[in-house]
Order: sequence, then C-alpha cells, then structure tokens
Amino acid sequence: MAGKKKAFWFLLLFVSELLAAEESKQPKLGTVVGIDLGTTYSCVCAYRNGQAEIIANDQGNRTAQSLVLSDSLEESSERYEDGALQAVNKDGKPFIQVKIKDDVVKQFSPEEISALILGKMKETAESYLGKKIKDVVITVPAYFNDAQRQATKDAGAIAGLNVARMINEPTAAAISYGLDKKGGENILFLTLVAVHLMSACCP
Repeated sequence: MAGKKKAFWFLLLFVSELLAAEESKQPKLGTVVGIDLGTTYSCVCAYRNGQAEIIANDQGNRTAQSLVLSDSLEESSERYEDGALQAVNKDGKPFIQVKIKDDVVKQFSPEEISALILGKMKETAESYLGKKIKDVVITVPAYFNDAQRQATKDAGAIAGLNVARMINEPTAAAISYGLDKKGGENILFLTLVAVHLMSACCP
C-alpha cells in the first residue's frame, strides 16, 4: 500500500512538472476578446475595468445580425430568383452556392461564411480598443461535436484570428453571472435562443 501511495505521488509530481513545462512553451497571448457567434445575432466583448463590456459597432448596436452580404451581391441590382441561393454538396461537404448572374456562380464553405462574421466582430473590437486583435475566445453551442468545433476554429483562422479557447454557451453564461457571487447557491442557467434551448447547473 505504501509503495502504491509513493508511486501515486511520484506520478502526480511528474504530471504536474510536465504540464508546467508545456504551459511555459505556450506563446503568450495578446489582448483577448470574447465573441458570441450566434445563430441569429453575434457580439464581441472585452474585459475592461474589472468587467466584461459588450462593444458597440459603428451603428451603435451591441449585437449584430449573423448575416453576410458579399460585395459582388451588394453591387448587383437584380432581384434574386428562387434557387439563386442554395446548399450544394461538394466532395461530401456542404457549400453555399450563390447565383449572382446567369453566368456567375460562387460557392462558399460554412467556415468562410462564419469567417466573415468573425472578421466583422474583429473590426468592431479593433476600432473600439485602438489596437490589432489576434486572440479570441468563442462561445459555441454545448451540443457541438469535435468536427463542428474544429470548423469554428478554422473559421477563426480564415478571419485572421487565433482561437485561444472555445467555451460552451451555457458555461459562458454561468461564468459571466457567477464571477462576483460568493454564496453557495445552486443556480440553473437556461440559454434560450431562436433555434434551441440549453441549460447549465452551477452548484
């Protein structure tokens, strides 16, 4: 028993030293902002003066619709007919196909579309903070699988961002509301949005 206990503490010490060594190898992060990449609305926040502040965009809104419009579409004066926008299968992966004109069709991956939204959040943060932003934390639905989380990380890379961490949406809400709470209450957080409901319990 004593031998097993000694071996356990040795292993614990070894793992602790290994983790510390790995942590020291991690590149130092710059100013980190948080982005809530939502299904219908998105927003970006920064931690300033001891609290998280949601940053207003150039229109004075603290949230923006999760919609995109490419320059090529914006310049077109034609109305879009049925079928001008559709999902297509490209090598087993879904793409968004946009028919701009009779002879002009463009395809975008979901990551590219998300990157446009993330890029706009990046611009909003940079304009407010007066500095370039590279590192972000992004919230994702709790039910996202590994592939969906990787796709979100890829979208960040396309937008020129380093996704330092991803946090489940209910967890992010729990952290936000529980930062200054010192009591021992059990709190249930419900995230109710347009297309789904998620919950998190904080004992």
